[in-house]
Amino acid sequence: MKKPLMFLLYLPLLAHAEWGTIEQDFEQDKPWVEVAAQLPAYPRTENLLPFSVSAATRHRYFIDAVSISVSEDHVVRYTAVIETVGGAKNISFEGLRCETGESRLYAYGHPDGSWSKARDAGWKDIQFRSPLSYQRALYEGFFCPDGIAVKDVKTAVSNLQQGAR
Repeated sequence: MKKPLMFLLYLPLLAHAEWGTIEQDFEQDKPWVEVAAQLPAYPRTENLLPFSVSAATRHRYFIDAVSISVSEDHVVRYTAVIETVGGAKNISFEGLRCETGESRLYAYGHPDGSWSKARDAGWKDIQFRSPLSYQRALYEGFFCPDGIAVKDVKTAVSNLQQGAR
């Protein structure tokens, strides 16, 4: 009779080990909530870190190191600066949600140093098959290695400085 009783005493411990903690179980059930994004300062040339997208484009791509943030919602936010071959500059404040492979455009930068909110600012799937997708390059090589958000700004900046890809 002692053996069945001993087994019953260990059964809750085995179940607990297999299913994780109660806190983990409840965390997984919580719906994802995005943290309110704050517009960063307008990018300055001395803070721009170049990154490579692909050999298929001649545009130059940069991230404003000062604008990078990694928040509680696991979204990596940053300001992207794209210099076209013709000399135009496109500036945008964006976010990457590593968990789902999505990007979001929050605002556009203007030459006078102001921002305007993007009209269609919802989350969109990253175009992983496009060699011209700079969001793909940021996701795969700099901000979301293995689909997991970098742990902090220092790591994101270091990845960009090292040209990780």
